[in-house]
Amino acid sequence: MTLQEVKSHLEHLESLKFQLPDGRVVPEHFHVTEVGEVTKHFIDCGGTIRHEKVANFQLWTADDVDHRLQPQKLKNIISLSERELQLNPNLNVEVEYQGSTIGKYHLEFKDGKFQLISTLTDCLAKDKCGIPEPQEQETATACDPNSGCC
Repeated sequence: MTLQEVKSHLEHLESLKFQLPDGRVVPEHFHVTEVGEVTKHFIDCGGTIRHEKVANFQLWTADDVDHRLQPQKLKNIISLSERELQLNPNLNVEVEYQGSTIGKYHLEFKDGKFQLISTLTDCLAKDKCGIPEPQEQETATACDPNSGCC
């Protein structure tokens, strides 16, 4: 989801909800402590130099249980960040949230909530590392007697 898409969803919300991949909802008194741009310039294991750029939100909860960030306020923070940091509204958003460690999530919108989608590590140079691509499973024409399906 891009910054522009986040702002578009905020137009139609009365309250903010962020849902974790396990179904729990981030406590309503969360703060967005940072909105910014993260640039990653790296070389992968195959020797390819890569550049990645994302917009970053950091969600944080504290003992301030009376705090409630409203959708319009978050939209204003995003707009200020776009203006002052020259953030591209088409940047994808990455969200950081403190669990047992800081988790990084992709963002989607579903059922009136922002969904935090787990991110995964991956080898970006499988062809150069000798890692085979996953093969599609062939459709069985006969039932294996040891499979439990017969």
